[in-house]
Amino acid sequence: MKDLLYRPAGIFGREADFSAPSGRPPQPGVLRKPSWMAGLSGLAVTFVLAIGGYHMPALQAVSAAAHGAAFGLFPISWIIFWAIALFRITESTGKFDIIKDSVSRLTPDLRLQALLIAFAFGAFLEGAAGFGAPVAIAATMLTGLGFSAFTAAAICLLANTGPVAFGSIGIPVVTLAGITGLPLDKLSGAVGSFCAPVSFILPAYLILAMWGRTGFAGVWLPCLVGGAAFASVQWSVSHYIGPQLTDILASLTAIAALVAVIRFRRSEQDTSYLHPGDITDTTTTNGYTAGQIFVAWMPYGLLVLCVLLWGYQPFQRLLNRGSILIPWPYLHNMVLRMPPLVAKAAPYPAIFNLNWFSASGTSCMTATVLSALLLRVRPMEFLRILVSVVRTLALPTLTVTSVLAMAFLMNYCGATATLGLAFAATGVLFPFFSALLGWLGVFLTGSDTSANALFGSLQEVTANRLGLDAVLMAAANSAGGVMGKMISLQTIAVAAAATNMSLHDQSKLFRFTLRHSVLLAAVIGLLAVVYVYVFHVRWL
Repeated sequence: MKDLLYRPAGIFGREADFSAPSGRPPQPGVLRKPSWMAGLSGLAVTFVLAIGGYHMPALQAVSAAAHGAAFGLFPISWIIFWAIALFRITESTGKFDIIKDSVSRLTPDLRLQALLIAFAFGAFLEGAAGFGAPVAIAATMLTGLGFSAFTAAAICLLANTGPVAFGSIGIPVVTLAGITGLPLDKLSGAVGSFCAPVSFILPAYLILAMWGRTGFAGVWLPCLVGGAAFASVQWSVSHYIGPQLTDILASLTAIAALVAVIRFRRSEQDTSYLHPGDITDTTTTNGYTAGQIFVAWMPYGLLVLCVLLWGYQPFQRLLNRGSILIPWPYLHNMVLRMPPLVAKAAPYPAIFNLNWFSASGTSCMTATVLSALLLRVRPMEFLRILVSVVRTLALPTLTVTSVLAMAFLMNYCGATATLGLAFAATGVLFPFFSALLGWLGVFLTGSDTSANALFGSLQEVTANRLGLDAVLMAAANSAGGVMGKMISLQTIAVAAAATNMSLHDQSKLFRFTLRHSVLLAAVIGLLAVVYVYVFHVRWL
């Protein structure tokens, strides 16, 4: 049974087989090179393509890559660093042992732990912070609970799909409205119409993908309740309130629903899905008092409070006063975007936002420092923890920066636009490929916000030319994009860094998530086809 706990099962219930034919060792890729080496190689090829194929001046190409690398350092790596530092503090002070015990007492079933932490709590972090924080924080928590690095990362990547379109206080949808000029309230409702059906099936899909039909049979009720709670609130809030609070309210509802159903079903515990060595008696707590449990959870409670405070608009505006907007040298407004990518020719801005105070990673840093003070971590011990995190993240940070450099270079040289225009030429099939265009954008940029900014206008222009509803097609771009999050090299690098994943598992992780990413993107595409040609949905 131990193998079943740590090896993902196929979506149809068969255990996934990653072994090669004829008994050869598993091949985690073609050349089996480290991810940082793959990132640098991809960047080198992109340089050749940009300069030789698209005739981009070399200086601008270097500047575009440097812009992407800077974004990889801040805010992306900034979030990862403090998420891991927070975990290391709870670990070094012994508090994570209490956290692990308290979660196990609520439910020692690792399937339900995955739903609570990766799906529900991860969705809250996505709605409040985004930009890699959900994967980084939830994955470190799962590995601390005893999940293998691969399993924790795979679960978090699959779970971090449905909430992404409304992540970071609704920034992707707000950006989409700003780029296209379409009504924000209608875009919010349309995106919710795509995401809510996926969110409803996501808990069940996650369990089926990781543990198969046998594993799903024992937790179908929590999957149903958690999915229904999240999806119903996501749909309602996106339609009647707006995008900013959609994920936060939906995730809190899902957490409450899951806790309620888990406590109700406690006597029906399936001992086949416990971590090796878990104690199944839930009537004791290893002698931990309620006060000790409260103190142990305090760092993550502070994280929640800081994330919410940083998302509070008046406070955020105050923090933004310290932001520095840097027009990126030799790149800002030096590239001209042309129709049909945009409605009319316009310069492509390149502004680096050095928002030290209002960045999501800074909220995590604040929670980490406060936790160290309240848990009485000695200054030298705190410094030792930070140094150990720096060492852990050295190569993963190189991977993140090289991948972001490649993505930005593709954007500014025109390679990404070329791929987008190819999808836009699909005619009556465009509703289906509209979702895949968003999927491609997130795969290349690692961000639904960036994909919306990149292809939002193209979606609107193409929809108007084909007589389709522009709001619906722009929403399909955003909803389809979230399914590319799990295969974005940036996101995989975050998961690998957070879990200290081996080279073999990093390559295996991409192969595992790829099929699920394509399948779920196709589901969004089919929903778009149904909305357009069956229900004739129009938002304008």
